[in-house]
Amino acid sequence: MVLGIDTSCYTTSVAIMDLAGNLLGDFRRILIVKAGGCGLAQSEMVFQHTRNLPELIEQIETIGELHIVAIGASDRPRPVVDSYMPAFLTGLGLARSLSKVLQVPLFTLSHQENHLEAGLWSAGGPSASRFLLLHASGGTTDIMKVTRQEDCSFTLETVGESIDLHAGQFVDRVGVALGLPFPAGPHLEKLAQSSTEPYELPVAVHKGKISFSGPATAALRAIAAGVDKVSMARGTEIAVGEAFNRALRNVCSQENIHDVLLVGGVAANKFIRDLLIAKLAKRNIKIYIPEAKYSGDGAVGVAAHAMKRMRDSNVNG
Repeated sequence: MVLGIDTSCYTTSVAIMDLAGNLLGDFRRILIVKAGGCGLAQSEMVFQHTRNLPELIEQIETIGELHIVAIGASDRPRPVVDSYMPAFLTGLGLARSLSKVLQVPLFTLSHQENHLEAGLWSAGGPSASRFLLLHASGGTTDIMKVTRQEDCSFTLETVGESIDLHAGQFVDRVGVALGLPFPAGPHLEKLAQSSTEPYELPVAVHKGKISFSGPATAALRAIAAGVDKVSMARGTEIAVGEAFNRALRNVCSQENIHDVLLVGGVAANKFIRDLLIAKLAKRNIKIYIPEAKYSGDGAVGVAAHAMKRMRDSNVNG
């Protein structure tokens, strides 16, 4: 079996997977944000991860007898040299320690690559050598061109992104203004389900560049003026989905790519997913959708990567 560990901004996660790719255990704990808050300081994230990790590791014994042959862990937010965030060092430190004690290899990935691996594992594709990854969350709104490498890894090139607020920040600002708990995404999605007349918000997209600051400002003004909460919730979903649709359509045409994998907490929204599937199908663009649970933060991706690396070493060794 392989052990995966991920300590992101708002979730502590541990996963166990066998070398056939079967997920045997997936243990998560959402970090606590005080009512009315819009986030956590890094020091508070580190504190909560430090407290959560031992308790999640202890839950692994419910699986039964374990034979850990490798460990996967996220070590930074994005796969670039200067990417850094203290929260990830909590999980990485535990992973490094366990690797030495158990005398097994440690495979590290960025948090963004973790999302990619989890999405591929859950969605079963794309299998093409080149495809697009839309990673939309509270800390990232990136459209990446993904190219497969022979050693089970990928190269990621940014070909589209938000130029100001991330999609998750937009959703959270609107949600908190509507009186919803933070993170607001799941609560806003539930609120929007009873909508019949969505509030129309502007959409700002140029090629692969997306701006959410204008839509956010318009939404907050409307909320202050007493707009219907349900209408605003659905209007926010439409604004996000339409921005993604236009940017992906532009980038797919630019790069001559027709496969897109959706990952990240915002991309787990069913309404946004359905909107993208319907609109992009008209452009012959196929959307790959992981199960919502594996679209958001978790340790399944780093476990899947460690599994592939071990399986590849067994075949070639």
